[in-house]
Amino acid sequence: MKIEEKVKRQPAKSFHDLIVWQKAHNFVLSVYQYSEGFPKTELYGLASQLRRAAVSIPANIAEGFKKKGKADKARFLNIAQGSLEECRYYLLLAQDLKYGNTSELTLKLVEISKLLEAYASVILNSGGYYEKDTGC
Repeated sequence: MKIEEKVKRQPAKSFHDLIVWQKAHNFVLSVYQYSEGFPKTELYGLASQLRRAAVSIPANIAEGFKKKGKADKARFLNIAQGSLEECRYYLLLAQDLKYGNTSELTLKLVEISKLLEAYASVILNSGGYYEKDTGC
């Protein structure tokens, strides 16, 4: 299914209905599982930073969902995208430190990033329909 087709789904009633939120939430669960294998010395370092940034993605999508204006919604989606890029770096670092393979998590980030961009585009280019939020 193309991203454009996902954007044209039924209006979401809560952030739980958003595919982008669902994918981001699943990413967080995967990050927690992946980071359990980090050395104990990273408990308050890279593991904590990666988890914090990962949680920020679906949290900002959820917070933006209830905002009324396009600009507010877009701002929270932009923050989510920033956190996504932060995760992308932490995964690169974890890979370079040989803490485990990050290719599956990185692929999930690519998909979430595309969905976030599509969702933000629909909101910013809508003629008032944005308040009902698409199921992207």
